[in-house]
Amino acid sequence: MIDKNQTCGTGQDSMPSMTCLIHVLEEWFGVEQLEDYWNFANYLLWVFTPLILLILPYFTIFLLYLTIIFLHIYKRKNVLKEAYSHNLWDGARKTVATLWDGHAAVWHGYEVHGMEKIPEEGPALIIFYHGAIPIDFYYFMAKIFIHKGRTCRVVADHFVFKIPGSHQKQAKKVYGFSLLLDVFCAIHGPREKCVEILRSGHLLAISPGGVREALISDETYNIVWGNRKGFAQVAIDAKVPIIPMFTQNIREGFRSLGGTRLFRWLYEKFRYPFAPMYGGFPVKLRTYLGDPIPYDPKITAEELAEKGSRGENGAHSQSYPWGSHAIEDIRH
Repeated sequence: MIDKNQTCGTGQDSMPSMTCLIHVLEEWFGVEQLEDYWNFANYLLWVFTPLILLILPYFTIFLLYLTIIFLHIYKRKNVLKEAYSHNLWDGARKTVATLWDGHAAVWHGYEVHGMEKIPEEGPALIIFYHGAIPIDFYYFMAKIFIHKGRTCRVVADHFVFKIPGSHQKQAKKVYGFSLLLDVFCAIHGPREKCVEILRSGHLLAISPGGVREALISDETYNIVWGNRKGFAQVAIDAKVPIIPMFTQNIREGFRSLGGTRLFRWLYEKFRYPFAPMYGGFPVKLRTYLGDPIPYDPKITAEELAEKGSRGENGAHSQSYPWGSHAIEDIRH
């Protein structure tokens, strides 16, 4: 409560600035005990902040299911056109990409630096760091479709194809989560399929760290690739360049408790990400694309994987925003 003997001026008996403001507002509006209402509002904010931070990551998943609903509505609306058009889903992709691009701009002020390095046509393999939630890649796919008119195939983890609704295919009809995976060209491999996609002239994205990196990596942005070099062998077999990709602040936006011993054990045991996530903070996200690492018939998969992990273009020996060694340069 406000001590009536205090004043809003300077001196020994002066009030703190916030208390003084509340006192002035009480007199202005003729409302008593405004400070109590203010304290109650602060208490509610303190109580509900943890709950909000836990809900926001799952709001992203909610948006994915809203996307599925939209795709189903779009499919029903255009059922007569399906038999005559080979580009049935282009309108749906464009609409969904615009919605996600709008969310990216409003909530994260999302930017892509180096979009010109994505070819207008022809294949390329994009490798990216996997955040707790790869929302940056959703935004990136939207940007590519809007500005390049291209879809980017992506290799998804096996657990994605075990999500309820991801197996609903009957007589060439696709339902549920499987519809989302099909429309946005998510695959789970194998290596031969990846090579085939690239040889057909498409863009393909792979996160070598995958779900393990999403769970175990932290705010230090350490790369969790282990000995994985399959992506490098894919690039060599398909004779395509590798484009490194990294998003600044993706770990500040969403975080995971997957680094704890219990959740790491659960993942290694069941290969399913049980770890809870929190965040959804409106931080600035910037995606950086490094110069393409060109195909070199003399390089081995091990050497190419090492170059990819450093984001290094062998022709110029330059480092790009990719990997833990470059994080400090980006942050500052």
